[in-house]
Amino acid sequence: MVHVYSMNGLNIAVDGNSGSIHVLEDVAYDLLNRFNNPFTCDQAIEELQGRYSAENIREIWEEINSLIEKGLLFSPEIDPANVINNMDVDNGLKALCLHVAHDCNLMCEYCFASKGNYKAARKLMPVEVAVKAVDFLINNSGKKKNIEIDFFGGEPMLNFSVVKKTVEYGRRIETLAGKKINFTITTNGTLLDDDKIKYINENMDNVVISLDGRKEVHDAIRYDAAGRSTYDRIIGNALKLVHAREDKSYFIRGTFTSRNTDFSRDVLHLADFGFDEISMEPVVGKGEDFHIRREHIPEILAEYERLACAYIERIKEGKPFRFYHFNVNIYKGPCLYKRIAACGAGTGYLAVTPEGDLYPCHQFVGKPEFIMGSLDTGINNNTLVEKFGKVNIFTKEECRGCWAKLYCSGGCHANSYYASGDILKPEELVCAMQKKRLECAIVIEACRIAKKQKNL
Repeated sequence: MVHVYSMNGLNIAVDGNSGSIHVLEDVAYDLLNRFNNPFTCDQAIEELQGRYSAENIREIWEEINSLIEKGLLFSPEIDPANVINNMDVDNGLKALCLHVAHDCNLMCEYCFASKGNYKAARKLMPVEVAVKAVDFLINNSGKKKNIEIDFFGGEPMLNFSVVKKTVEYGRRIETLAGKKINFTITTNGTLLDDDKIKYINENMDNVVISLDGRKEVHDAIRYDAAGRSTYDRIIGNALKLVHAREDKSYFIRGTFTSRNTDFSRDVLHLADFGFDEISMEPVVGKGEDFHIRREHIPEILAEYERLACAYIERIKEGKPFRFYHFNVNIYKGPCLYKRIAACGAGTGYLAVTPEGDLYPCHQFVGKPEFIMGSLDTGINNNTLVEKFGKVNIFTKEECRGCWAKLYCSGGCHANSYYASGDILKPEELVCAMQKKRLECAIVIEACRIAKKQKNL
């Protein structure tokens, strides 16, 4: 299948089965937009004779057919058996998400973790469980050399002593095990101080700070237990941490809801502070007034386009930043085998609760039917192992006919589950947003290339 669209003055075609991308002249755009493959040159000339010359149409028609012969347009559907049978499968774990705190000092209205306790008793992870988790990851990581531990919550700063002891233990044994552990921490930023910032910048390979953008947007939904504003505290702490972080990775991660569908203003607000690594995610869930519904989608898709246009202008002005969902490597992206099932939930990635229970990912924590085992027993829910192991773009019916499948890789299992009750059924609204983000990312890269060529 071929997806054809126009944005920011550019015509684009994406071949869904090969992943190839083409910038089109107007005549090529009209040909691909009007005709299904195969079509004859005479048909094209008859249909478009009032707009283009027969010679021009014939020339472009030949170029299109050359690309078809090379498998770059209207390429055949990928054979699932051939891909899966040739996969060099390393079943080792890649990452653990350690829920070091099922507790939080904030009361964010949209929190998928039920204000931090995941609908259970508030609890902090004992150091013994955290250390056991490090051993579990190393012992089950197979041939993987680079592995990851993400400190998560709730708010992990409420259990920072265990975070530090876990890092200390991991650093002590990683070399002996022939591994490199990459540590990440996700925090709401309110409890950061100079000592914590120094420690994080010295010991965390990545840090994620939650901040929703403009003060009025952020404070309306991310407030503390006393209902007080948190924006000023977080923005100050985040700036201090990022300025001292030098070239190490970080993300300022926001969430947009139905209340701020003009979220491009929040992204640009953060960029204006000098943050150059920004993510803004749609809220997870349904049923509340702030959740995203079908009627919000047209406005949200238009907003992504507005953000892309502003993004391009910032690049032209020499003031670029990186927006997570526009960071698509169209040249050297993941190999085909990773593209069919990029999410490692339940296979290469697990979440660990304070008690040591194992879940497919952090968004399934608190649902007993998704317990895959524990640090003591190992993974023993074979039904879940098999279920998550089989999730890919070939087993998701909606994905097989989607032009974006080799970039999206089937989407988030948790989003699918919470929308439909089935991890094999992608969430329609999320799919619409993901496809628009991909369209934007491709146009941005095309504009970036054009700028480089102009400057040569």
